[in-house]
Amino acid sequence: MAGQSSMRSGRARRFKAEINVVPYIDVMLVLLVIFMVAAPLANPSVINLPTAGKSALPPTQYIQIILKPDSAASIGLGGAQAGAARPEAFDSRAALLKRLRALHEEAPDMPVMISADKDIRYDEVIQMISEAKKAGVDRVGLATR
Repeated sequence: MAGQSSMRSGRARRFKAEINVVPYIDVMLVLLVIFMVAAPLANPSVINLPTAGKSALPPTQYIQIILKPDSAASIGLGGAQAGAARPEAFDSRAALLKRLRALHEEAPDMPVMISADKDIRYDEVIQMISEAKKAGVDRVGLATR
């Protein structure tokens, strides 16, 4: 019997050295799903803007431009000496800029203060600063809360 058992196992068995990749594929798919879910949560477009303190000596009188998100704007005199003057409302930016030039010609040393709603586009505020500089205004400021 001993001879027969050796006959059955005539050749020695070889073990196959293989790596089972199925668990690795499962782990990679789980990681892929986790990253796909977590990617929209990280918002790279959020920036932390610096805050500015109040100026030491704010101007007593200034030209105030108020910009609203519905493309309406108004201009008027502001400050302690202006009293309760109601600003003039404009539907177009061209009329607003024409009035700004007229006010600047009356008082060339008067600074301009831009009060923009927080929901307004950044580009509109920058365009207004640029137009005020083109009109010859030396001091242009932004109103903050």
